[in-house]
Amino acid sequence: QVQLVESGGALAQVGGSLKLSCAASGGTVTSNAMAWFRQAPGKEREFVGGTTYWIQRRQLFADSAKGRFTISTDNAKNMLYLQMNNLKPEDTAVYYCAASRLRLRVPQVPLDYDYWGQGTQVTVSS
Repeated sequence: QVQLVESGGALAQVGGSLKLSCAASGGTVTSNAMAWFRQAPGKEREFVGGTTYWIQRRQLFADSAKGRFTISTDNAKNMLYLQMNNLKPEDTAVYYCAASRLRLRVPQVPLDYDYWGQGTQVTVSS
């Protein structure tokens, strides 16, 4: 059974940076499609960014994250990271790590992901 555990969420200032980590266990998932989603209070869970090893480490980001967020993986450690720079108040949300059985594309809808972490809170204060 694959388990995902996020960490790194915190209170940050506008314009600041945070790095989220996702540790995977129970299976090697970092070579599959993996992604970060977020959910703000009263809103639906939305895609932030994702990657898949099998397409030249292709990365895909939501427009809101482009140019500010980057994703990296450490396959040897089964880790996924989300580096968030130039944070904005609208980035405030619970951030979730997700892993899919898919390899050849990066899905952007939650239903295409098979495993989820419990989430980590990111709060951006002005």
